[in-house]
Amino acid sequence: MIEFYPEGWLIDSEENKNLLSSTSNLIEAQRTGKILEARAIICDSEHNLILELGCMKGIIPRDECAIGIKEGVVRDIAIISKVNKPVCFVITGFSKDSNGKTIALLSRRLAQEICNEKYISTLVPGDVVPARITHMEPFGAFADLGCGIVSFLSIDSISISRIAHPKERFSNGMDIKAVVKSIENGRINLTHKELLGTWQENADMFSIGETVAGIVRSVEDYGVFVELSPNLAGLAEVKADVYPGQQASVYIKNIIPEKMKVKLVIIDTFDYNYSPSSIKYFFDGNHMDNFIYSPSNCNKLIQSDFQSDLTQQ
Repeated sequence: MIEFYPEGWLIDSEENKNLLSSTSNLIEAQRTGKILEARAIICDSEHNLILELGCMKGIIPRDECAIGIKEGVVRDIAIISKVNKPVCFVITGFSKDSNGKTIALLSRRLAQEICNEKYISTLVPGDVVPARITHMEPFGAFADLGCGIVSFLSIDSISISRIAHPKERFSNGMDIKAVVKSIENGRINLTHKELLGTWQENADMFSIGETVAGIVRSVEDYGVFVELSPNLAGLAEVKADVYPGQQASVYIKNIIPEKMKVKLVIIDTFDYNYSPSSIKYFFDGNHMDNFIYSPSNCNKLIQSDFQSDLTQQ
């Protein structure tokens, strides 16, 4: 059972709120080494984080804000960006401020080290884990696996259907599931497309003769690729004034599993600003050794073999 989660998952839990409700409960949390969460309200001029705990304020000294800050591996922008967001920590002690009020001394770095030792370091390729999107770049998305420890998800690992930017699938703060793709020098790379269903599972959601919604993904000399679902695209004949990013209404002319093809006819296209929709996952286990996307009667084999990745560790 997973005991460590992305930052923000604990802050509204009854246990977390109870432990922050009194000084005696905070002392007990210190004694047991419990990882808690509270919102950062200030990053002071020395880049210490001030947290509102409820019964008192807490302070995370700059060097305790994250693994790598003290060594200069992580930049101070990682501290500044935590203001007004949930931050995980363990309590290391108590002190008095300049007004004589009790404040809690906190460490996010220690919380991350505990998470690393007891959770992150135990993961292997093929493990399915919860994650929270922290930020996105044109080349991929970054996701918090636990206590603010971030892993990378390349854009071509997000779905089978190609996208121009991760924001077409995700939004910042979005909770997702992902698969551990590889581990290189202790850094975890994630993949997502294996959870979105095989070609056949996606094709089974559609029938010949239906007219359905889609998204134009690319326009080639030989046809237009239209996404029907994140892991399924079909090919339509070239049509004038059609370009990537448009919404489309398409008629399903044929579905051919042995060739892994869906033949479409574009009925209409139009511009529309849309937000990422909720994700439909086809896999609900906590580990997969192998994912075969292509149908069994197709000559072309498309698969992800996590066992081979594991043996190479």
